[in-house]
Amino acid sequence: MDDQTALKHTPLYDLHVSLGAKMVPFAGYDMPVQYPAGVLKEHLHTRAAAGLFDVSHMGQVELVAASGTYEDAAKALETLVPVDILGLKDGRQRYGFFTDDNGGILDDLMISRLGERLLVVVNAGCKDADIAHMRSKLPDGVQVLVHDDRALLALQGPKAEAVLAALNSEIAAMKFMDVRELSLGDIPALISRTGYSGEDGFEISVPADGATDLAKALLGQPDCQPIGLGARDSLRLEAGLCLYGNDIDTTTSPVEASIEWGIQKVRRIGGARAGGFPGAATRILGELENGVSRRRVGLKPEGKAPVRPPAKLFADAEGKTEIGHVSSGGFGPSAEGPIAMGYVPTAMVEPGTQVFAEVRGKLLPLTVTALPFVTPTYKR
Repeated sequence: MDDQTALKHTPLYDLHVSLGAKMVPFAGYDMPVQYPAGVLKEHLHTRAAAGLFDVSHMGQVELVAASGTYEDAAKALETLVPVDILGLKDGRQRYGFFTDDNGGILDDLMISRLGERLLVVVNAGCKDADIAHMRSKLPDGVQVLVHDDRALLALQGPKAEAVLAALNSEIAAMKFMDVRELSLGDIPALISRTGYSGEDGFEISVPADGATDLAKALLGQPDCQPIGLGARDSLRLEAGLCLYGNDIDTTTSPVEASIEWGIQKVRRIGGARAGGFPGAATRILGELENGVSRRRVGLKPEGKAPVRPPAKLFADAEGKTEIGHVSSGGFGPSAEGPIAMGYVPTAMVEPGTQVFAEVRGKLLPLTVTALPFVTPTYKR
């Protein structure tokens, strides 16, 4: 069996092909990297109007406690993440991450509360490992229900609300990180006002057999166009958002990755439920108190040449002192130039600091810059 036949298909595969998508292997799936418009136009269309992404390759998992109470499900999940799950209000979502015993990041994820249930969305490349992790580590009596029978679509951009509200006017009342069960036409959907582009937008979970009809209903509106993985990556890079496997992994801690804002006070030293998650005592709580030796930062290359991972970073133009590496990089269409993220010593994180990247044997200057590269437009 060759790689092509071994790849999985999302429920929208046939639609992608019919729209002329260029398909590529990604996390075990055959996914659209771009459509005939091309990555640049797809990126700019999402920033100006509304872009529709197929993210059905990601894992959708429901956690239910045997007692039927949210409190028991939340306390169970808090043993695996450094996040305040117990304090999550009904109909709200929160960003989080699984940590390991060494304080590294196993995956980052989105966590929603829907009544007494918890819904977790995990990255495609980590999906099987994450599910196994939850099943082996969560206390007895917590069911881990995997929803392989559902599709996940992301609708992103300043006109996303208008496009989706055409199918249900209640959409307009939702704010950033709200989660609702609503019908879109005759399709029951679980909708969160979140995304991975830095724009206002939604992620929409629907039964697999309703995905194509929903996608066609959205794409039938003039402001909405299909967007592939290529533009998804440039959009999230401009938004300063991490890609698992590039910017974060088991060698990076949440504090090093500059995502410690995802660890609420209640889980930190002095909090009511401090610690109790993997890596808390060995690394993470200490780093929150005492700092780290390196941090993830934004980087702007001088000139027009993009600097891509895993380019080495140096403190000097001669390349004598290696200080870190580029974790993500490419061209930012809205930033109108090359952009990157990477890890540098904490002493060099101040915006304006100059560093140098090794690209094809040459050392190119970059400037440390604040993240994100574009201003987010989330509806608060």
